[in-house]
Amino acid sequence: MTWTERRFARNGAVELAHDRLQEGAHGEPLLLVMGLAVSRHWWPEQLCAAFADAGFAVARYDQRDAGESTRLPGNTRGNPFAALAAGRGAAYTAEDVADDAVAVLDALGWESAHLFGHSLGGVVAQRVALRHPDRVRTLTSSAALPSDVGKLGALRHLRLGTLAKFARIKPAQDREGRIAAGLAVARICASPGYPFDETEALERITADVDTGIADPDAQSRQIGAAWHGPSLAELRVPALVLHGTDDPLLKPSAGRATAAAIRDARLVLQPGIGHDIPRERHTEVAAEVRALADRAARVDGRA
Repeated sequence: MTWTERRFARNGAVELAHDRLQEGAHGEPLLLVMGLAVSRHWWPEQLCAAFADAGFAVARYDQRDAGESTRLPGNTRGNPFAALAAGRGAAYTAEDVADDAVAVLDALGWESAHLFGHSLGGVVAQRVALRHPDRVRTLTSSAALPSDVGKLGALRHLRLGTLAKFARIKPAQDREGRIAAGLAVARICASPGYPFDETEALERITADVDTGIADPDAQSRQIGAAWHGPSLAELRVPALVLHGTDDPLLKPSAGRATAAAIRDARLVLQPGIGHDIPRERHTEVAAEVRALADRAARVDGRA
């Protein structure tokens, strides 16, 4: 698999690193939105290949405060999940974060695209579809909270024991420490019903070790960014909600609540799946996204 050279999109003063998969470049646009403060390299390569095989042109980007994109100033120190509850991410709003995705679409020359967001990226993708519905063909929200859940309301979907495990991972200052922290996070998020692929995890972790895993301030800014936009009940984009029944971070109630809030959303609960997307599920996940795109095309009269 080959990715284009890194390029930057701009949303005001924020630069957003992104690239495209060269394989499948003439397929339907699909933008991948990754989770809390980790880089675009955390997308499994084989999942991206499965999307390309399913007929999608795949692009990915680093959200602000992650990877090679702009890091913002701010004094949001402490546990990022405390920032979620308190709404302390005052450096920018969730609307700014949603607009970042549209800036990437503009830089790619895509008038619209399918969106696939995982974890916090799923929340962001929901908000992009609410704020810019004309730019979103379909929405897939994977292992995510409902985007309009209240700050304290989010806690009922979180597994507090896992939060304690994350809290024990100390921020690292050197490369070896960042790799170790990334591997620890990957193990915590892993699917209990499937073997943990340490080789694959290390490949994506070492592709860009300067991630937000080493920066709890960046995590707090991202997760604490406040949303002032519409509720999920107003979303009219064709939607798919994926959630693992064994997600160690977010209970299946998060996926159920997301799907229940979106009119006509399809909910797929995945036994044995954690807060990741294991290799054994890549083809099936890509097939679900393909089916969603095909259903949307039929409704729109494009097929």
